[in-house]
Amino acid sequence: MILYISSKQFGNQIDFLKNWIMKNNNRILLIANALDAKDEIKITNNIENDKKILKEIGFEVTVVDLKDYFNNQERLLKDFALYNAFCVIGGNVFILRQAMKLSGFDNYLKKISKKDNYLYIGYSAGSCVLGSELRIFNKVDDPISFYLKDNVIYEGLGLINYTVIPHYKSDYHKVHLIDDLVKRCINEEIKFKTLKDGEVIIENIEKGNEV
Repeated sequence: MILYISSKQFGNQIDFLKNWIMKNNNRILLIANALDAKDEIKITNNIENDKKILKEIGFEVTVVDLKDYFNNQERLLKDFALYNAFCVIGGNVFILRQAMKLSGFDNYLKKISKKDNYLYIGYSAGSCVLGSELRIFNKVDDPISFYLKDNVIYEGLGLINYTVIPHYKSDYHKVHLIDDLVKRCINEEIKFKTLKDGEVIIENIEKGNEV
C-alpha cells in the first residue's frame, strides 16, 4: 500500500496521485470522522472543499461515515472491498482513532497494507494516526472519548515506524504547540518526521521504503 502522508490537504506531490490513478483506478473513499466534534457547517465545508480538489486531481469521490460501520465490521469489509483508495482528512487524531477502531477500519488497513495496489491519503490527523504512539499529541488535540465513555485510544496504527508531526513552521493556529511537540519527541527519544504545510512523504509499505 502506498501512504501519501501530507500536512495540509494534498500537498506538493499531486502528479504522483495523477499517475497512481492512471495505473490503478480513480475511485476513492473520503473519510472525515476526525471532524465529528465540529459543527455541521464546518464539516460540510471541509468535505466539499476536499471533494473538489480530489475531483480536480481525477478521483471519483464517495464520502463515507465510519459511524455507519460501528460494531458492523462485516459490512465494512464488504463495502470497502470495492475501493482501492482512501482519503482520511484532518481534525482530532483521537476521535479519528476511535472511529477507526469501532468500525474495524484500523484492522482493514493493516490487512491490506502489504498489497501493492492500494492507496491511503492522509493529512494532519489522517497522517498522525499512521504511527504507533498517539499520546504525544495530547497537548495539540483534546484526547476526548467522543463516541464511548473511557475509550480514548493512544495506540496508533503502526503502519510506519515514526511519528508524523504536521504543520511544522507553518501558518497554523497551534504552531507553538507543534514546536513543543518536536522538543518533546527529542527529549523522549521518539523517532519523528516533520512536515510543513504543502510537504508530502510517500511511503511504499509493500516494499518497505520511502518513494
